[in-house]
Amino acid sequence: QVQLVESGGGLVQPGGSLTISCAGAGRVLGGYLMGWYRHTPGKQREWLASITEAGRATYAHSVKGRFTISRDNAKNTVYLQMNSLKFEDTAVYYCNRVIGSLNWGQGTQVTVSS
Repeated sequence: QVQLVESGGGLVQPGGSLTISCAGAGRVLGGYLMGWYRHTPGKQREWLASITEAGRATYAHSVKGRFTISRDNAKNTVYLQMNSLKFEDTAVYYCNRVIGSLNWGQGTQVTVSS
């Protein structure tokens, strides 16, 4: 059962920007602390940012000041705006509940390359 669908990834040059989205089926995001994560082959999945239902956000040191997490509760969607992208930001990006995670979606590929 597909519960989370990430989209918006693509190819971007270093220093560029991209906004990715995560749509939840039904009300699976409602009331939950939501997070963005990324995975690179050979590495563990990395937590990037979290946002409460009220919009309070926290960030990993690696992305603080460059990435902004937001959510639209009416649309059951979480966003990640990524600025000043670096080569090392290349990864598959996922969203999920921080506590009580759902089945992971397929993610969206972000490639930073010149």
